[in-house]
Amino acid sequence: MRHFYLDFIFTAIALAIAAWWGYSHGGMGGMIATLSITAILAVMEISLSFDNAVVNASVLKGWDEFWKKIFLTVGILIAVFGMRLVFPIVIVAVTADLGMMEVINLALYSPEEYSARLMAHHAEISAFGGIFLLLVFLNFIFDDKDVHWFDWLESRLAKLGKVDAMSVFVALIVLMIAVSWANAEQSSAVLIAGVWGILVYLGVQVVSGMLEGDLEEDLENEENGSGAAATSAIMKGGIIGFLYLEVLDASFSFDGVIGAFAITNDVIVIMLGLAIGAMFVRSMTIFLVDKGTLDEFIYLEHGAHYAIGALALIMLLSVKFHVPEIITGLIGIAFIGWALLASLQHRKAEKASLN
Repeated sequence: MRHFYLDFIFTAIALAIAAWWGYSHGGMGGMIATLSITAILAVMEISLSFDNAVVNASVLKGWDEFWKKIFLTVGILIAVFGMRLVFPIVIVAVTADLGMMEVINLALYSPEEYSARLMAHHAEISAFGGIFLLLVFLNFIFDDKDVHWFDWLESRLAKLGKVDAMSVFVALIVLMIAVSWANAEQSSAVLIAGVWGILVYLGVQVVSGMLEGDLEEDLENEENGSGAAATSAIMKGGIIGFLYLEVLDASFSFDGVIGAFAITNDVIVIMLGLAIGAMFVRSMTIFLVDKGTLDEFIYLEHGAHYAIGALALIMLLSVKFHVPEIITGLIGIAFIGWALLASLQHRKAEKASLN
């Protein structure tokens, strides 16, 4: 439980703020309603992002303590205030040609109009986040891994992955299908948003590749006894992972923010509820790393990536169709649960074979 002490303290503070906010705007009834909605949003964020925690853990397990602390401090500030509060405000400001203070006033004093302006760009937001997450899934599924969950499928897909740019090719096909679903006024915006999703994903890969090239050089220098090179190698390795995790978290947060506006228009309540969820997801990531859960349950990472693939397709489907948030959350939980059961069965079979 030590991993979650700070989360419980933060939850208590966030719920106290929510209670005060609700009471000041609607008395006792407003306080009860606000507390209920905040709790619902927190649970929704955790259920939608558990697969995010598993994927984060797969990246984070090779990090040193310094970068873990950065992930839990700077990373959580970006996740809570950057993606759950500032980013939606920026979207409305840019698309509506308004100043930041105007949008903040709109969010606080005219939440219905703020919500309407944000939801008007739901298709573009979903296209960007959906395509980015789809590439995360495709690059995992096309990778020639040592461990396959569905061997009959993944071994064949790994062969396809040997073709250059296969992931981008598939992502572009899916994007063009999503564009065909959008209405005439939004089709060009959806296309541009999807292309940006691809560019951002590739941009992270390019930066990672450049840093990894320097990283190999630093590691060679480290073997020759250069302390400065060792420090540089650690810093570059951490930057690569941190960049990837922050963009990945941003893509996950789109779905949570949009889903939250389907429950309430109050931007303060949304930020508090999603912030509680984001805190628990971060701590869950560290918990999975410290306990070595990914090594113990070998298919858990697979389940998380299949859940990411399902979420990506749901986000792209939402360009035209409404998909209830509960379905999105349940699909993710189902894949994670299935992967856990499969991992337990695998361990049992291994023990039986040894005996």
